[in-house]
Parts: sequence; structure tokens; C-alpha cells
Amino acid sequence: MQDIQIAPSILSADFSQLGNEIRGVDAGGADVIHIDVMDGHFVPNITIGPLVVEAARRVTTKVLDVHLMISDPGSYIDGFVDAGADWITVHVEACTHLQRVVSQIKQRNVKAGVVLNPATSLSALDYILEEVDLVMLMSVNPGFGGQSFIPSTLEKIWQLRQRIESLGLDVGIEVDGGISPKTIREVAAVGANIFVAGSAVYYSDDYTATISELRKLAAQGLAERQGV
Repeated sequence: MQDIQIAPSILSADFSQLGNEIRGVDAGGADVIHIDVMDGHFVPNITIGPLVVEAARRVTTKVLDVHLMISDPGSYIDGFVDAGADWITVHVEACTHLQRVVSQIKQRNVKAGVVLNPATSLSALDYILEEVDLVMLMSVNPGFGGQSFIPSTLEKIWQLRQRIESLGLDVGIEVDGGISPKTIREVAAVGANIFVAGSAVYYSDDYTATISELRKLAAQGLAERQGV
């Protein structure tokens, strides 16, 4: 979970051509396909459910990263795993019994992650960090694509990276929101390694070139952090 991974978000894709849009970023070098699930309750938007995940599974063998921005996510874990999810991330703000939901995900042999909104403290991870495969930090307030990166997220990423390394954990840090060629290098330099990019990829003219540029800039940021 420490490798640099570029995860285009289909939230910014053309849904009338979704199969081709997923194939396009797959062929363009994406490591992960990020799927945002919104219920109109936890966040002010409604998107997709397990049927779309199942359709995505039929057109790619890449990792399907299902981000549940929904209330009561525990009730839907099995449906998304059965549809083909490889990773499932849930918001700490949406889970009354977070440890139970994380265990539920891991019992289905998929990667389990937790997500923190911009104003949620890292202290929410105090009793769960050692049990997850990845932590996603929202760098925008969730619900809509195309938002600008919140700069205070950089310090939050840095603090989380220091904590993971001090504990000797193999926990990935995923960042979602405002990731683009303008921001990814700095985000990588402070400790992130999984990058969700929606509009930066899908609104570009060349998916392959954009994904390659994002990967190159992320690698430069990682080299800075490692002092190479």
C-alpha cells in the first residue's frame, strides 16, 4: 500500500460512455478505478450503487476502490463486495460502530479503509489505524467533483505519515479532492501515495499523458520526502 497509485474517479467521467471511459483510463495507465458512492443524505448528492460497480468490474481488472459516502455503510458492504469491489472505504463520521464495519469489510477479504472529512481530527484514528489498510483524507468537502484543494490538508497528511511510520504500519494514505498537476507533487512530498484525480484526468484531452504526468510529479514529491 506504499506504492504511488493514480486513481481516476469516474465521478467526472461521461456516464453515457462509462464502459469506454473506464477502459480509457485503464489503458492510459491508471492503477486504481475510484468509484464515489453518494446517497443524498450523508452528502448532498446522489450517484451510483452496486449495479454500476458490477458493470465496472466487467470492463476492467484494475483495483476498484469504492468510496462509500453514505449513511449506515455497514448495511451495504456485502452488496458492494459481491459487485466486485477490491477496496472499500467508509467515513468515520458515518459509522456509529467503526471497528465493526472495518472488521466486516476485512472478513470479506477486501482492503478496508477509513475516510476523514477536512474538519475531522486525526484523533478519530486513535483506536482503528492499526486495523486498516488505508486512510483516505478528504482535501475537499465531499459531495461534488471539481472542487479546489484545501491547503490545510497538507499538514494533516504530514502528521498522518509520521504516525504511520512511527508505528511501523503498512497503511496507505489516499487523498481525494483537488488533485491535479498543480497539487500532486506537494501532496506526495508530505506523505500521500494514492491519488484520486477526477476532473484532472477526465477533463483532459489525453488520459495517458495526464496520468503519466501525475505519476511523474508524484514520484518527484516522493523523492523530495525521502531526500533523494
